[in-house]
Amino acid sequence: MIHVRNVAKSFTLHNQDSTVIEVMQGASFAVAPGECIALTGNSGTGKSTLMRMIYGNYLAASGSIMVGGVDVAKAAPREILQLRRDTLGYVSQFLRVVPRVATLDVVAEPLLAVGTDKDVALDKARGLLARLNIPQTLWGLSPTTFSGGEQQRVNIARGFAYDYPAMLLDEPTASLDATNRETVLSLIKEAKARGAAIIGIFHDQSARDRVADRELDVFIFAPKAAA
Repeated sequence: MIHVRNVAKSFTLHNQDSTVIEVMQGASFAVAPGECIALTGNSGTGKSTLMRMIYGNYLAASGSIMVGGVDVAKAAPREILQLRRDTLGYVSQFLRVVPRVATLDVVAEPLLAVGTDKDVALDKARGLLARLNIPQTLWGLSPTTFSGGEQQRVNIARGFAYDYPAMLLDEPTASLDATNRETVLSLIKEAKARGAAIIGIFHDQSARDRVADRELDVFIFAPKAAA
């Protein structure tokens, strides 16, 4: 489902004499349907950079990133947007939504974007918000006013509302209490069971052990490691 082949990435620091920082070389791996791979490695080795390239936020310098038949490294912006709508989900650590939109609508939006009946979409959103212990009294309010933990859970509900064939998870259990952590791990297991290919960053070792089928140390793709 996800195939990364010989991907490289560098950053040019234009405010520092156009210094070029080589971040990654020769990144190659694949994720099968129903498999979860955990990216590991020390801070700064490129875990988040790799995730952002797969999602299309960063442009790879070379190589290919195939997700559901689309090469993200070469796709046009409209293709990336379509891929994000119906194939590739991304649960980040931060909730970014339009202010004043009700929480229930925020969670239902990915389903509505692919043409799901509104009543069905809202019902799915209610179920996820309830599972993640967001009080019903908050569902009609904008999540921009919520606490950090509540926003994180709304973000997770939104990310799992639609059954994406491929998913990227960036610290989905960070800062959660034990009950909500268990719910998130269950959602990941359910996504795997329906065939989703998942790449995640889990600093929580016990959570990683429970959902990841294998680990990939991103350090092996660092230029110094390849030299």
